Amino acid sequence: MLNLEEFEFAQKLSCEELAYLKLHAKHITIPKESILFYQDDICKDILLLGRGEIELYMYGENDKKIPLYALKAGEQCVINTSSTISQTPAIGTAQSLSDIEGWLISEAVVKYLMHASPSYLNFVFSLFTIKLDALATLIQDIKFKKLDSRILESLKAHETPFIQTTHEALAQVLGTSRVVISRVLKDLERQNLIKLHRKKIELL
Repeated sequence: MLNLEEFEFAQKLSCEELAYLKLHAKHITIPKESILFYQDDICKDILLLGRGEIELYMYGENDKKIPLYALKAGEQCVINTSSTISQTPAIGTAQSLSDIEGWLISEAVVKYLMHASPSYLNFVFSLFTIKLDALATLIQDIKFKKLDSRILESLKAHETPFIQTTHEALAQVLGTSRVVISRVLKDLERQNLIKLHRKKIELL
């Protein structure tokens, strides 16, 4: 669990700025599989994530779930940040993938830190750059890569030959339907690239 002063930007704050942050930050704990905010919500506070992992996703046509990016300890969500600061609807939904712990800070605190601390401003903009790059990669994959390649890449990312998952779960991750995923998996099995088991896929 990261303490506030262990965040990368906080290590470069002045004593006065760090004291201000600690005074106005509210410590919270949230259980696994909780919704932090929904797509089209207007966020009121910003989360500094100290422990756990959060998934950001949006719903497209026919209510298909499209994953956007993951948020890990030491980070701040750019969708959450932009919605809070601009008071505009969030473009995605945030859900905890594990029990999480962190701190909530208000729009006023964020604006104070952005004005007072170049290190915090750099921290926020670097996160925007990283997450926008992840979104750009996602768009490229959806538009230009064949689904069989995307499935294999998703499976190989687990770094184990046996992946515990279902066709429905893969469909949600890749933004398509279970029927399409099942058909492509069968094709990959016929090519001896994978072997299908009950709720498990083996990479050959």
